[in-house]
Amino acid sequence: MTAPKTPPAAPASSVAAAGLPPSLAGKRRTPSLTPRLFAALTAARAAGTASRLLGKGGGTQVPGRIARRIDPNVLATLVGGSGVPVVAITGSNGKTTTARFTAELLRGQGVAVNHNSLGSNLIHGVTSLAVAGADLRGRVAADALVAEVDEGTLLTVLTDLAPRVLVVTELVRDQLDRFGELHALGDALAWVSKQMPADGVVVANADDPLVASFTEEREGRRVTFGLELPGSLDKITRAADTIRCPRCRADLAYRAVYLSHLGDWACTSCGFTRPKPDVAVTAVEVTGLAETRCTIRLPGGVVHNLVIPQAGIHIAYDAAAALAALVALDVPTDHAVEIFSTIRPAFGRVEQIALPDGRTVVLAFSKNPTSFNTTFRALASEGEPKHALMALSNTLVDGEDFAWLWDVDVEGVVPLVQDVVVSGTRADELATRLKYAGVDPACMTLIEDRPAALDAALANVPAGGRLVIVAGYTPTIELRDEMHRRGWTGRLWEQ
Repeated sequence: MTAPKTPPAAPASSVAAAGLPPSLAGKRRTPSLTPRLFAALTAARAAGTASRLLGKGGGTQVPGRIARRIDPNVLATLVGGSGVPVVAITGSNGKTTTARFTAELLRGQGVAVNHNSLGSNLIHGVTSLAVAGADLRGRVAADALVAEVDEGTLLTVLTDLAPRVLVVTELVRDQLDRFGELHALGDALAWVSKQMPADGVVVANADDPLVASFTEEREGRRVTFGLELPGSLDKITRAADTIRCPRCRADLAYRAVYLSHLGDWACTSCGFTRPKPDVAVTAVEVTGLAETRCTIRLPGGVVHNLVIPQAGIHIAYDAAAALAALVALDVPTDHAVEIFSTIRPAFGRVEQIALPDGRTVVLAFSKNPTSFNTTFRALASEGEPKHALMALSNTLVDGEDFAWLWDVDVEGVVPLVQDVVVSGTRADELATRLKYAGVDPACMTLIEDRPAALDAALANVPAGGRLVIVAGYTPTIELRDEMHRRGWTGRLWEQ
């Protein structure tokens, strides 16, 4: 993967020269350095360095785990206790890309940012973010933290983080064994939004009825984002989740459907309607797997025409969410066009890896019906997948309940598939779903071991061809690590 280009330097009129806006320039407090805090920071720093030197990881989990074991209050002390402004980004899909966009936009405006860029978003990953940005006295030098936070973890770390801005991307069915059913998760995030301080801002996806309903009920400022297009880009399928009014449970009427259940909706029974987006995508065009062009309107009439080297309607949503976060912080966006043009996909987000022999691997992380369908849709625009490797595992971070597989539109890509290798600890369940979708068993090979599966899948790919890997979180990491061991790509934390 090509490393992102260095963002253009901010001119003298930027935030850096003019001073930080009030939302970022609040009075900072120096934490009291206790022996326990010092020991936690020292041990965490050493553990992170050792992890990277030994090639065991990028120091995204272990430092936080060790720091919390020594000082359980380390996150609250470093972040909430210091007054460093936090932008917390949560939701079922789009967290990593939205956080990446937000961090780069802020940096382009001269704001010093710490960000958990590898998507380590559980409690130890968020703690590692804080620890990595602090010196041994517990002082965080950054102007802001951009924290991607797992939607289940947010309740645990909310008080410690005390976010200035909370971005909610969307809510879909995802890991029922961890989060419960969708409305239970919505209720939990509704509670979170109400706990936000009066001067905090919630950035909400107006196109998601559930998100729009609970964020509307809080007191305090809200910034909405969404698409404003003349017609539909998608249709309601069995994978769509919130298609009934969150207030009265009547069926919603859609003027336009943009992605899964996201769209321009209204309830004809109780009158609850989609709020008008403050940040609106007014035009979007996706070119294969290469780029997304979109026009985004901000409050005050500011319009950005963006060319983003990542593909998908979801990319337009993520860009709008990131710009809405800057609007919430009252930070200018005058470098948005340049910044977006340099941001390549995060690992596994339809990441293209060139092999030494001229073939290409497309690595696409997918974890729920909406993300699978979005990925398949992008791939189908390029006539893919022809040669596929699909993998799912049932670890803690992947979830164990895969009933949602039957709501994935596998049938839509079956005519494109020439051969597929199925892998992961739940290869059997995935293979069953593929068989009932119409994949010829003679074209399917089950190999649970990930390196062996990669070899078998590549054996099907002709010279100059492309292997498409669609996988859950853990198999994505395992397969990418294997490609690193073969010298095909760098380590995750070196990208």
